[in-house]
Amino acid sequence: MGKHHLGEFEEIVMLTVAILHGQAYGVAIIEEMETRLKRSVSIGSLQTVLKRLEEKGYLESEMGEATKMRGGKRKRYFKVTNMGKEVLRQAKDQRLGLWNAIPDFV
Repeated sequence: MGKHHLGEFEEIVMLTVAILHGQAYGVAIIEEMETRLKRSVSIGSLQTVLKRLEEKGYLESEMGEATKMRGGKRKRYFKVTNMGKEVLRQAKDQRLGLWNAIPDFV
């Protein structure tokens, strides 16, 4: 196994941030995950994982502009770092290696 390890939910969050490419903020991430995975996601669990992934250096964030629509509140936008991209590549390779090792799997 590689130097870095991702839990399932961490991997899903990182993949979703990558999918949203520049538009990844809390509510958008939840909506994308729920639509694609048919799985309910709480804002609290998402915020916990986003913070942890940022601390690990796999994600980075910046604040967007304040908008009238949000009552002057700003959105925090996330993106996958180069280290995060490498960790995702490693996870993909590991999983594909396991799938490919199954004999006669349909």
